[in-house]
Amino acid sequence: MQRVIIHVDMDYFYAAIEEREDPSLKGKAVVVCMFSNRGESGGAVSTSNYIAREAGIRSAMPCKLARSKNPDAVFLPVRKKFYEEVSSNVMEILRSNADNEDAFEKISIDEAFLEVTESCKGDYSIAEEIGMRIKEEVRSSEKITCSVGIGPNKLISKMASSYKKPDGITVIKPEDVTDFLKPMPVKKLWGIGKVTENKLSEMGIRTVEELSGRDVMELISVFGKNKGMWLKQTASGIDENPVKERTATDQIGRMASLKNDTRNEDTIFSLLEELMDDVINKTVKRKVSFRSVTVTVIFSNFKTSTKSRTLNHAVNDRHILNENAKQMMQRFLEESDLNFRRIGVRVGNLQESTGQRSLFDF
Repeated sequence: MQRVIIHVDMDYFYAAIEEREDPSLKGKAVVVCMFSNRGESGGAVSTSNYIAREAGIRSAMPCKLARSKNPDAVFLPVRKKFYEEVSSNVMEILRSNADNEDAFEKISIDEAFLEVTESCKGDYSIAEEIGMRIKEEVRSSEKITCSVGIGPNKLISKMASSYKKPDGITVIKPEDVTDFLKPMPVKKLWGIGKVTENKLSEMGIRTVEELSGRDVMELISVFGKNKGMWLKQTASGIDENPVKERTATDQIGRMASLKNDTRNEDTIFSLLEELMDDVINKTVKRKVSFRSVTVTVIFSNFKTSTKSRTLNHAVNDRHILNENAKQMMQRFLEESDLNFRRIGVRVGNLQESTGQRSLFDF
């Protein structure tokens, strides 16, 4: 059966989250920066929304230069911990749509591969339905969008997800791979950097079609055996690499918004109970135990704060999660007079469960 791989790429992830948290940012150029110790005059752009990109603002650009391109843009500091919470929620959605636990591969905070060969029985129309379901689940759960690429391997699905950004879905069947790749500039091939692009240009190779037409021995003579063969295969749309988790996922979490900003304890703890149920169910399904518990609160002023506890042993116990998470949430209520906007709970330092530990072990 022909493999069917989905690649999901979140749209301008950090900036999209900031827009979601503060609706007044909609329609404005939003730039998320990693500021240096010089404050807002230093540092580099981490990401920007599409309005900012239209002004020429790009990732890794100095913040000072970005400001000169659009002085009216809104510049915000990176909130990495918060983005990781949202990423954890998104990745659990993606993982749940893969064929199995081993058919999922997170490659960054905002993108992942999943294999759906068995789920769709090799039928690309069913795969597209899965892709649309993923988009809807992400939109419904996190109020942000993603772009989806579907193809016969990781290379093609990765390139397809960028084809109709933002919020698009592109399906490339095996018989369409050649026509999909041919007109593309070589720099669009996943894995080709500036140095390789320049070398290919010196050889008169500027499109994928031109690259695929070159003799492999010529490419080997310039780039070496491994790189030369890889270039030839990539230009032909060949990629046999499996979808496989690169490193063990070290956390499981869930975050959600309260219906209204509030300090009402019944409302807050009721939502916390729902989140804990979801987290513990996921740990059971994945057959893992945890050694840390983290609670996150986003206040009405958009400030994010977290509290964490490390346990003596790895456990998979709803009562222990409940006790620790509720104690930390109570501390948040005691320490701040602000209303709560969003809350989250996360377990980390995951290990494969080798046996159930109970409260008596502690």
